Amino acid sequence: MVDYHAANQSYQYGPSSGGNGAGGGGSMGDYMAQEDDWDRDLLLDPAWEKQQRKTFTAWCNSHLRKAGTQIENIDEDFRDGLKLMLLLEVISGERLPKPERGKMRVHKINNVNKALDFIASKGVKLVSIGAEETSAKEGLLLWCQRKTAPYKNVNVQNFHISWKDGLAFNALIHRHRPELIEYDKLRKDDPVTNLNNAFEVAEKYLDIPKMLDAEDIVNTARPDEKAIMTYVSSFYHAFSGAQKAETAANRICKVLAVNQENEHLMEDYERLASDLLEWIRRTIPWLEDRVPQKTIQEMQQKLEDFRDYRRVHKPPKVQEKCQLEINFNTLQTKLRLSNRPAFMPSEGRMVSDINNCWQHLEQAEKGYEEWLLNEIRRLERLDHLAEKFRQKASIHEAWTDGKEAMLKHRDYETATLSDIKALIRKHEAFESDLAAHQDRVEQIAAIAQELNELDYYDSHNVNTRCQKICDQWDALGSLTHSRREALEKTEKQLETIDQLHLEYAKRAAPFNNWMESAMEDLQDMFIVHTIEEIEGLISAHDQFKSTLPDADREREAILAIHKEAQRIAESNHIKLSGSNPYTTVTPQIINSKWEKVQQLVPKRDHALLEEQSKQQSNEHLRRQFASQANIVGPWIQTKMEEIGRISIEMNGTLEDQLSHLKQYERSIVDYKPNLDLLEQQHQLIQEALIFDNKHTNYTMEHIRVGWEQLLTTIARTINEVENQILTRDAKGISQEQMQEFRASFNHFDKDHGGALGPEEFKACLISLGYDVENDRQGDAEFNRIMSVVDPNHSGLVTFQAFIDFMSRETTDTDTADQVIASFKVLAGDKNFITAEELRRELPPDQAEYCIARMAPYQGSDAVPGALDYKSFSTALYGESDL
Repeated sequence: MVDYHAANQSYQYGPSSGGNGAGGGGSMGDYMAQEDDWDRDLLLDPAWEKQQRKTFTAWCNSHLRKAGTQIENIDEDFRDGLKLMLLLEVISGERLPKPERGKMRVHKINNVNKALDFIASKGVKLVSIGAEETSAKEGLLLWCQRKTAPYKNVNVQNFHISWKDGLAFNALIHRHRPELIEYDKLRKDDPVTNLNNAFEVAEKYLDIPKMLDAEDIVNTARPDEKAIMTYVSSFYHAFSGAQKAETAANRICKVLAVNQENEHLMEDYERLASDLLEWIRRTIPWLEDRVPQKTIQEMQQKLEDFRDYRRVHKPPKVQEKCQLEINFNTLQTKLRLSNRPAFMPSEGRMVSDINNCWQHLEQAEKGYEEWLLNEIRRLERLDHLAEKFRQKASIHEAWTDGKEAMLKHRDYETATLSDIKALIRKHEAFESDLAAHQDRVEQIAAIAQELNELDYYDSHNVNTRCQKICDQWDALGSLTHSRREALEKTEKQLETIDQLHLEYAKRAAPFNNWMESAMEDLQDMFIVHTIEEIEGLISAHDQFKSTLPDADREREAILAIHKEAQRIAESNHIKLSGSNPYTTVTPQIINSKWEKVQQLVPKRDHALLEEQSKQQSNEHLRRQFASQANIVGPWIQTKMEEIGRISIEMNGTLEDQLSHLKQYERSIVDYKPNLDLLEQQHQLIQEALIFDNKHTNYTMEHIRVGWEQLLTTIARTINEVENQILTRDAKGISQEQMQEFRASFNHFDKDHGGALGPEEFKACLISLGYDVENDRQGDAEFNRIMSVVDPNHSGLVTFQAFIDFMSRETTDTDTADQVIASFKVLAGDKNFITAEELRRELPPDQAEYCIARMAPYQGSDAVPGALDYKSFSTALYGESDL
């Protein structure tokens, strides 16, 4: 009889002498003597022969059923040699010579001989038990001992009595398929139940045919060793295949887990990038909106909204942008460490695209703030001009009130000659007054023109009012001319004129105009932005006050003229009509206006002093902000330079460097209150509408940008060290190697720029033992290395590229060929795999992941539903277009 297990398997284990349970006593000689007695007894036992036939028949049928047939009786069914040849073809997987189909004895003998010749050609001996068979037996025994070692009441020392209680069979099944056996419920004193349970489970779930009956084993003092070995070898083959599949499945699960994690990171990056870009795209149109508002209040509200944006809305987005760059770098490092292709974000979502959009945002932001401030200045100027226009227009309209009626009055037709002469003098005084008002009309028109040029929102009403004044002015000029002609026509009939009244009128009119102009100037609104401007206004006001004594003397002289006229009239019994016929400016008016001027002067003093105090306060705010800014600005610049030095001169372990950098980052964050104080001071300056500061070159915008760059730079430096730690741990690089790489790189980085030129890099490689000397072979090797570390041919090698190269040179990783080999195990050595096989061997989520991404297999041996695992595996490592 052929020992199938010994003919097909070879083991490297030696026999176990101690066992794995309770050890038996006695010497090896006694044991071997007992073995010989059992062998002699079995050879004479008909029951043993029957059991052998039954076991071998079951073993043969376990293979023949793959060919769709079976045997019932070994002697009869193998007699013609046909099923024997078929059995050998199934076992070997090879084709035997064509059998003879005749029914004669010679045909049957020839078929049997063909089978025997094939067995002999494979080196299988049909008699005795040689060293190879003994080695295979010992290897199988050791496998059983290892697998059943954790189980109580199981002590496998041989292939006969150690299996009688059935616990060993159940332990083998439970060790590999624990869900099939409830081992804790089995009892050692119920061997028949134990054996039947194991045989039925093996036949139903493991496709192992039932080769023995429980009674054949229990009712025999020493069960047949070869029958037990044959049965156990079926368990070995069933479970060894499952172990290979499990190993292959674990490798695939590991690879797929890495790929799934990377895909999640890519999806997170895409989502975060989309959200940030969408926020930028929404914000830029708002910042680029340059539609001005009509009032200062509305523009100041826009300025307040802009401050909220800078203080509340933008800072989180700055953090998101920084975190997005860190996530992108970490993802690329993980992909590079797992031999995956680099991650290419969707179009328009690269880090460079986000930086470009961010620069566009900051450019729009800078222009927006400048536009807001200019617009507020323009509206202030407009409000000032509009109020000035209204004041001058009101004064002019008050002056012109009734003038047209006066010029149209035909009183000269019934007046006496003296009255006519008086009317002529009065008209001359009016013309003088009219000429004096010409400047005011021109000022009103000039202000209206400026309001139009500055796009004042109420320009329509201003223009209407201005046009009405100009039209009325033209009408007054025309009426004045007409009245002069009428008065001059009757002038020859006029006589007697009161020279004093005329002199009074001529001097009172310009003095009156001077007082009106003075009152207008004293009530004129003013707006200044510097202490120098307000001091200029105070100086001009002081100069005006110095003219008041002369003006007072002129007033007294004018009043003296009026008194002299009264005295002459009384002394000459002249009856005056009451008012001066040449002017409407009475002494009462002059005194009233003079008193008004006297009242307005101290009010103007108070307003100017109040404004001077305000400008002094503004100057204090400027100096306060400049003092803080001149500290914070240089501090930020110094920290930026220190970070540059730290990133080059760091010593110690990467963890020490990371800890030092994070401590340094905390010290920077702890400085934030100084920036907040500066923000508060800047807000006070903006609320005071201070637009320039000659005491410092730093603006709040400069400080903010410098602070953001400082935070981003330290975060990037920390991320670089974290990626080096990730590279070191993933590639298995020791701390000493990493320090050696860093020391070599820094030694040749003479300018501390963080990158090496070609000659510096070659010297660095030579210091690490690479043969890149200046000869043909060395140059070729150096060019190969440069193409790896500098694929863009920039002429510089960064430290990260140097570390990546050294990690690839010193470590090993999974490859596409290894994954293909694992899938081939799961597929049973086929060139394709089916969805059913994937679902059987892999966890559900990873099986569905493969099924969704594998392309249909197109080979000539394809079956319906066949999937191409080779193209899928190469695609995981970027080696195909799948």
